[in-house]
Amino acid sequence: MLRAGAVSDGGRGSAGTVLGGTVRATVGRETTSGAQRRPPAASPDPDDYRFVHSIRTRFAETDAMGIIHHAAYLPYLEEARVAYLRRLGHPYGEVRREGINFAVLEVAVQYRRPLVFDDQVDVRVRAAARSRATFQLGYLLTVDHEVHATAVTVHGCVDADGRARRLPSWIGDAFV
Repeated sequence: MLRAGAVSDGGRGSAGTVLGGTVRATVGRETTSGAQRRPPAASPDPDDYRFVHSIRTRFAETDAMGIIHHAAYLPYLEEARVAYLRRLGHPYGEVRREGINFAVLEVAVQYRRPLVFDDQVDVRVRAAARSRATFQLGYLLTVDHEVHATAVTVHGCVDADGRARRLPSWIGDAFV
């Protein structure tokens, strides 16, 4: 599980968590201290995801090398996240009208293969860890069943004034 302060190893099976300026390594599903941890939020296995949103890349998103610019991935994640909330029965517009926002606190993207103009990208989304006021989503971006990127976003629940607040109860039910 990647969380605020986490350090990724680039998908090689271990990660570390920054604790007071040091990195504590984890391997597989156990930490070096032997404590169990949750599986990573972003998995390269499509079967780990129950939601898929398709996006077609646009020419305007290509860079000088003819590939989709790395910054274009963030709107793909956002579009899929909004579609995921809609599928859960909580369109983001309604959530915002209730005085709730899900501020992005952290984004991590691992680019594995480049996307190019006119690719049909399947963005898979899954709920991961949550606390009283934050939650994580994992993403898998594929083209023709080939993994092109994985990503994790961490969101904080805030009110209309930007103050932290508890997550709505439906998130606990939906993020099982």
